[in-house]
Amino acid sequence: MHITINSGQLYGELERLASFTDAPPPAVTRIVFSDTDLAARAYIKGLCTAANLAFREDAIGNLFVRWPGREPGLPPIGTGSHTDAIPHAGWYDGTVGVLGGLEAIRALQRGGFQPRRSIELVMFTSEEPTRFGIGCLGSRLMSGSLPVERARALVDRAGQSLDQVRTAAGFTGTLDDVVLPRGYYEAFLEMHVEQGPVLEQRNIAVGVVTAIAAPASLRIWIDGEGGHAGTVLMPQRCDAFLAAAEISLAVESAAKSTGAIDTVATVGICDVFPGAVNSIPSRVKIEIDVRDIDLTRRDTVLRAIDSACDGVIERRGVRVKKEMLNADPPAQSSRRAVDILTQSCQAFGIPSLQMVSRAYHDSLFMSRITEFAMLFIRCREGISHRPDEYASPEDIATGTKVLAQALAQLSSL
Repeated sequence: MHITINSGQLYGELERLASFTDAPPPAVTRIVFSDTDLAARAYIKGLCTAANLAFREDAIGNLFVRWPGREPGLPPIGTGSHTDAIPHAGWYDGTVGVLGGLEAIRALQRGGFQPRRSIELVMFTSEEPTRFGIGCLGSRLMSGSLPVERARALVDRAGQSLDQVRTAAGFTGTLDDVVLPRGYYEAFLEMHVEQGPVLEQRNIAVGVVTAIAAPASLRIWIDGEGGHAGTVLMPQRCDAFLAAAEISLAVESAAKSTGAIDTVATVGICDVFPGAVNSIPSRVKIEIDVRDIDLTRRDTVLRAIDSACDGVIERRGVRVKKEMLNADPPAQSSRRAVDILTQSCQAFGIPSLQMVSRAYHDSLFMSRITEFAMLFIRCREGISHRPDEYASPEDIATGTKVLAQALAQLSSL
């Protein structure tokens, strides 16, 4: 079978999708269920209709686009990613996996291939945590990793509940019906830009992902005593920000102490109240992200953060409240899916690199219901989540060709 990727069309579609943005180009801001997001969804559905592909949407807005196989009763092969974008992001994060997945199907159609198993393209809702504070919302619900009751309790910064927002956007079914049974898919492949520098440093166009790091995030409130910055003397102070700073430094120390390069921890949010230069901070909220491909190491860091909080309470007399937002286990790619992606690279003489993903993706949650693997595409300087995020048309076409070959092989089994 001859597979030809229409690189010009694919890149043009990526460019057009990037024009659906609430930020000045070349930045892309596309928040889930916004008018811009809904317009982008309509554009993608139009492309699917043009390819003679039927689609459906579930109650959270996950989009399923199916190319029926010769034996449509068999579990299908899934592929896809997301198209929502954090504020002031770039063109390629997630979108390459959706539009590249569509082009892979079109390439197989053009080549006269007829799958035995259906191939289903999925566009996941809200992989980014921007609106509701939790990432991979669509795939978490789809895989049963997020209880429906907890999902219903989610609110955005405007105080609107998830049910209010999704219903206003036209997604009116019950969230209970979003969950897919284990075995719904025979296998799932996700193509994504690397969002890191490894492939470029090795001068390799594509990587095959063998594991996805386990993310955990927690929110900590530190309550001290406010007061006038000039009149409260240093020995009498109970400064919530300085206590938060100690905890933040302990986060860094805990991550470094494992001795493993795959352990990372970040304090990404620090909200200080009342936020005046002449007022001692009385309350601080910090949010922490901890990741590792090894669950034991990751949880060791979390315990060290707990211990640091206890020490700060004792030394500084502050009050600390902790909330675990999520603590997800890591995912190991299936040997079969990794081998098929690797063999697909070899079939075209394309060098590849086996690697881990330190960023998490929807595939992490798809791993709860099926075997999976990911295909990474080289991106310039490893930059992502910025307007200067870039993957070349040639590398995107290379990845899409490998994906098409792997989908063909899996759907023939």
